[in-house]
Amino acid sequence: MADSSLPCCGSLGVAARLLATEQLRTWGLPPHPAELIVAELAANAVTHGRVPGRDFRLLLYVVGDTLRVEVTDTRGDRLPRPQRSAAATDAESESGRGLLLVDALADRWGVAPGPPPLKTVWAEVGTGPTGSRPDAPPR
Repeated sequence: MADSSLPCCGSLGVAARLLATEQLRTWGLPPHPAELIVAELAANAVTHGRVPGRDFRLLLYVVGDTLRVEVTDTRGDRLPRPQRSAAATDAESESGRGLLLVDALADRWGVAPGPPPLKTVWAEVGTGPTGSRPDAPPR
């Protein structure tokens, strides 16, 4: 298990991705697609879950053949709402597509409420060579 508490600042999506990639390498697991999922969930925590002076938490662990990525922030009152499709997001917009990417890359993802004021957004991916399990259930 890898557990990191990270301060909420603009470059944290990159830092979280680098930490995750290094941990996956240490475990002998492929970085794709987990590194992209980590970057998106961390960017969402920084952008939408930020409370001044509070950090967010990145947790990675493997159970069986599944890698679980968890990002916990201190805005339990702001639950993620993915766009229905890329077409629903303005073509010129620089945001609004992150959870669509997570949905496309993860076998499963969701939100778990924590003790107030926390929430955890999680995603799971298979640990096979391509990062997905052949028996993944449909989303």
